[in-house]
Amino acid sequence: MRSTKTATYCKRTILFTLILFISTQNFAQGAADWRLEKMPVDLETDYALSALPPHLRNDATIYLLDPEKGYYVSRQGSNGYICFIARTEWEWDEFRNDVCTPISYDAEGARAIFPIYIAVAEMRASGKYSAVQIRDSIVNRIATGVYKAPAKPGMSYMLAPVMRVYPAGPDVKTPVTVSMPHYMLYAPYLTEENARYKSGTDGLMLANPDNVVLGDGKAPYGYIIIPATEAEKAIIVADGKDLLQRLAAYKPYFKFDPGSMHHHEMAKKTE
Repeated sequence: MRSTKTATYCKRTILFTLILFISTQNFAQGAADWRLEKMPVDLETDYALSALPPHLRNDATIYLLDPEKGYYVSRQGSNGYICFIARTEWEWDEFRNDVCTPISYDAEGARAIFPIYIAVAEMRASGKYSAVQIRDSIVNRIATGVYKAPAKPGMSYMLAPVMRVYPAGPDVKTPVTVSMPHYMLYAPYLTEENARYKSGTDGLMLANPDNVVLGDGKAPYGYIIIPATEAEKAIIVADGKDLLQRLAAYKPYFKFDPGSMHHHEMAKKTE
């Protein structure tokens, strides 16, 4: 009897230890998912500024990312424009460490849109939220009016010579490296149907992944995309030659095909 009890006890102890080990490993793997590597400050600064046209860079506010806390002001500007690098796209409800998108906003975008990036970065940095919880939190805040659409027309510049982005909507989970500098005009609640002549025609280049999450016409953060001309893109890439070399040396995934397109354009082609 005693030997049977001892054997049972040993089996339960081994089972408990195994479960504890597996749980600990799973927690460690899950915890590691949210961690981001800190980019070198000089590289992150120059990369963030590359989103803006040159004449707006000197007086723009620069936000850098502390992976342990979130975004912070590295330099306070005076012209109303901000720039930063987006490292997490909440609509895709996943944590990756290879998404790097330089974005800039004018004063209206900084007021109405950038707070979402701040909140997402802080939640991810805390390690207390899953990617799905972050998505649901943002959806709830939009639904309850915490976050609102821009109140007036405005401009977001994404003129960096290269970026690491998702090539389509939230159902596509693998980022790509592309070069397509472009301008983005705020287009709250604009639908695909209303952005083209009729189904089957190209229409405007509209980017709004929130439509997939919130429902068509219910997303306040849509953009009309205006790509830089080929001549302008050539100048942007030439001016960014040194930055491109530094980025490629930092992470190989920044190397790109000069003929690559932006994710929003590719998303439109896959509709």
